[in-house]
Amino acid sequence: MWKEKILMNAKRGFYNIFFGMLGQLVSIALGITIPRLVLVNLGSESNGLLSSVNQALVYLNLLEAGVGTATLQALYGPVAESNIQNINHIMSATNKYYQKIGIWYFIVTVVLALIFPVVVDSELSYVTVFVVVFLSGVSQVVNFFFQGKYRILMQVEGKNYILTNLGTIVNVFTSISKIILLLKDYDIVALQFMYFLFNLVQMFYITLYIKKNYPWLNLAVAPNYEAISQKKSVLVHQISGLIFQNTDVLILTVACGLKAVSVYSMYVMLFGMIGTTISTINGGVSFAMGQAYNTDKKKFDILYNAFETYNMSLTFSLYCVANIFILPFLKLYTVGVTDVNYIDPILPYLFIATYAISNGRSAAQRVIEYAGHFKLTQNRSMLESAINIAVSLICVMKFGIYGVLCGTIAALLYRTNDMIIYASKKLLYRSPFRTYLKWGVNVLLYVLTTIVFSGIYSRVQLSNYFILAINAAVVCAIIVSVFFIIASLIDKESFAFCRNFIKSYIQGKKKENA
Repeated sequence: MWKEKILMNAKRGFYNIFFGMLGQLVSIALGITIPRLVLVNLGSESNGLLSSVNQALVYLNLLEAGVGTATLQALYGPVAESNIQNINHIMSATNKYYQKIGIWYFIVTVVLALIFPVVVDSELSYVTVFVVVFLSGVSQVVNFFFQGKYRILMQVEGKNYILTNLGTIVNVFTSISKIILLLKDYDIVALQFMYFLFNLVQMFYITLYIKKNYPWLNLAVAPNYEAISQKKSVLVHQISGLIFQNTDVLILTVACGLKAVSVYSMYVMLFGMIGTTISTINGGVSFAMGQAYNTDKKKFDILYNAFETYNMSLTFSLYCVANIFILPFLKLYTVGVTDVNYIDPILPYLFIATYAISNGRSAAQRVIEYAGHFKLTQNRSMLESAINIAVSLICVMKFGIYGVLCGTIAALLYRTNDMIIYASKKLLYRSPFRTYLKWGVNVLLYVLTTIVFSGIYSRVQLSNYFILAINAAVVCAIIVSVFFIIASLIDKESFAFCRNFIKSYIQGKKKENA
């Protein structure tokens, strides 16, 4: 039974990672294409409106009040044990909360749609801005009322790949429709209506899927509110995270101006793609770890060690590649741009420090979430945001972008060390030295690899995107392999587990096909 469960989770994990990466590639391609067409066909006003609305809705999502994450943590145990009764009670509570949230979200959306055209200085008509804001917000209302709870359940079961595939398909059709509308000179209202329409299609499909594959799901049973009682503590973490992630741009806007923000945003966009890739891969196996933590601690320890080892190797190896090729890429990407200099030899190292620390601590962060220690760590999360703001404000006037990044790094160093120590001592019952050793090895390997390859490419001319992409792919294959080999040599236990696991999985697939 244990082997069957592991093999099923492995299959779902593989699907999650594969289709997640495919969806990510599609999103990147479309994310580059659509804004360009909007700028050319509708102008900067329309593009700016879409960006502003999306940013406003990020804050509006706080109305979710931590219910999703709390439900996620509460469901790991019942799903792993196939306890249908407990699942139904928890899902019933989540459904009732989401219905209330949906009503409040709708009300706030209407208010925001009424106010936004007055507050924002725009040449677009009041009606146009109102409709764009309303359609954008109502799409999220639909999510709360109809599909949000189902998404959480599928995520816990390791069925993210189904949601990813559906999202990719919807994204492609939505984008194709938008491109056609833009080429036919339709306005921004038509674009947002198309976005809303395909959201309805997505909702309809998910509802049908749940009815077909989860006939036992009953949301009419008595709700178990106690199971998701930590939603308030989760909300504190979410608010702290929102503050942490968005203060840099605000401080730069006030202290250094929009040109500095433009430079900052360019690096964030590029390094953010790598961060999303790592998160996608991590998310593909997160459900298996969450289930194991709540059912079998010995099995979880094995999975955790392997995850920690190879997640760290993946993180540092990919950012090593990024460091080598980021400036050559920007030289090509910003050709003809003269109003501000995007080529800064120091910025890549500062951004890599922020992203590497943030992605590298993923293992410790996840075990804290699996354990449901949201309330016990909420003050630490708030302190992280406070350190970021304080150091950024002190340093930004003298060091500009460097200053706000130093604030972020200082906060990350505090919170990452805190997470490692907390997770090791209180949840894993082991010395944090084991984790620090992995950090030390990866940092050293990163430095050595960067020195070698940067020296090589300082003498190589990357004159176009094709040559750069080929070189980046080759170097990526080499560096990732080196990091994984070194990690396997140091952590032989994790390597043996992964090797035996892959063998068992292949053998299982052969039996299925026989």
